[in-house]
Amino acid sequence: MPEAPGRLTQRDIARLAGVSQTTVSLVLNDRPDAARIAPETRERVLRVIRETGYAADPMARRLTKQLNQILGVFTYEPVFPSTSADFYHPFLRGIEESAERSGCDLLLFTSAPVTAGRRRIFHENNRLRVADGCVLLGREIPHGELSRLVAEGYPFVCVGRRDDADGGPVPYIGADYVSATARLVERVRALGHRRLAFAGPGAGAESSADRLTGFRRVAGADAPHLAPGPPAAEQLELLLDAGVTAVFVEFLHDAVELYAAALARGLDVPRDLSVLALGDPTAPVDPPVDFTGFRIPRTEMGRHAVDLLTGMLHGRAGPTRRLLDCRLVEGATLAAPAR
Repeated sequence: MPEAPGRLTQRDIARLAGVSQTTVSLVLNDRPDAARIAPETRERVLRVIRETGYAADPMARRLTKQLNQILGVFTYEPVFPSTSADFYHPFLRGIEESAERSGCDLLLFTSAPVTAGRRRIFHENNRLRVADGCVLLGREIPHGELSRLVAEGYPFVCVGRRDDADGGPVPYIGADYVSATARLVERVRALGHRRLAFAGPGAGAESSADRLTGFRRVAGADAPHLAPGPPAAEQLELLLDAGVTAVFVEFLHDAVELYAAALARGLDVPRDLSVLALGDPTAPVDPPVDFTGFRIPRTEMGRHAVDLLTGMLHGRAGPTRRLLDCRLVEGATLAAPAR
């Protein structure tokens, strides 16, 4: 079997704990002569073992330098509640399809505690290294955790574009939000729209920043940007006061609320105001119409992420960062401006 890159050995544990490899072996095997090890030294070794997720059971020790055909999946947001299941299901379907094709089992890490409202992959009892490598999903992934994964050489792939970590680039399979949003803006301008606006965070997660970058690439740096916060009716008034005829909304549920506010005010969508949605719903929503926008290749992203991870594990050379095209959707919320 091929060796697993990044899998910790007793020598690594010894280096991190500042002790000899013999000391680590004595602690792990609980041999009689381990009694001569100072309690503080023993605790230091055990702490490193807990923090790194070193697999210390007999079978895992025999497989320390081999692949066991298990791939981990870690999500920074829960995937089982109905509020997120619809969004994450296509990613997981693609992950499962590719893992099945490659003959690997999947291990969904669910024991991560929630700290300050966020899940963390690194915690005292993490079992990360039971798996050969891991696929990470989440709108926002802590920079510190990515940096640690890179520093420790643990094989992983992110679903979604990620900025570089401290110590090196982060492998990922993402969606090309910049190009998709720019193409959509070009299409809107070709219909005669000149006053455009962007509604959404546009910052924080890389996916948000990419959408705003694509918008500004065509619409210009001075085009209005409405940050989240005000109710949809207030945002609508701001858009109308600025003479906006087409608004690009980052989240579908926000687009639905803006659409409802426009109808309540007696406006015609899309003749008086075109409303475009930049992606799939991240929260439960029942759109009253098919919104013009684009679709995220979620199943393909999950499938390609596993393909990339297994390639890394087997030493296959090639690009470790890739963006997939989004599919533009015709919809019914875009038309030439009435004025």
